[in-house]
Amino acid sequence: MFPAIFLDRDGVLIENQANYVRDWSQVEVFPEAIVALSDPKLDTYKIVVVTNQSAVGRGIISIETAISINDRLVGVVRDRSGRLDNAYICPHSPDDDCDCRKPKPGLLLQAAEEMSLDLKRSWMIGDAWSDVEAGHAAGVRGTIIIKTGRGEEQLSLSRPKGNGNYFICNNLSHALKTILEFDNVD
Repeated sequence: MFPAIFLDRDGVLIENQANYVRDWSQVEVFPEAIVALSDPKLDTYKIVVVTNQSAVGRGIISIETAISINDRLVGVVRDRSGRLDNAYICPHSPDDDCDCRKPKPGLLLQAAEEMSLDLKRSWMIGDAWSDVEAGHAAGVRGTIIIKTGRGEEQLSLSRPKGNGNYFICNNLSHALKTILEFDNVD
């Protein structure tokens, strides 16, 4: 079984869009994210995107479009020598009460089962409290909230009850370095 680093998409890898990312032309990849994902020290981890895409459940975009955006993002990161091993989408709206919409752990649990991941040695990085909550609910080793995307705004809000310990990092690069230091990866 492999340890994983789970990443939220919007606000971690790409810029958030106020009215949802509706097509590839709206995707603005954080350049530092691609550089960070090219660190060979990450080779011992599976890198997995787990993203809520309620625009699908709200009828704003199709599931095919959402999958296409994720597939293209994975391709761009790989083409620039970064690494993403897989991407999982929750297509439901907040009202659907599904098991895969973060803060519930369904996407992480699905990825763990399908990719033979060891959640107890894995990490969750996101820009929202729901990401931290999903990580804790899945039983990952550690969670990190980053200040990009909605992170600064989320940190100004009250922390949800029941969240365990977590790290605060400036961006994805800082978060990945924190993980490598904490896990003592040379």
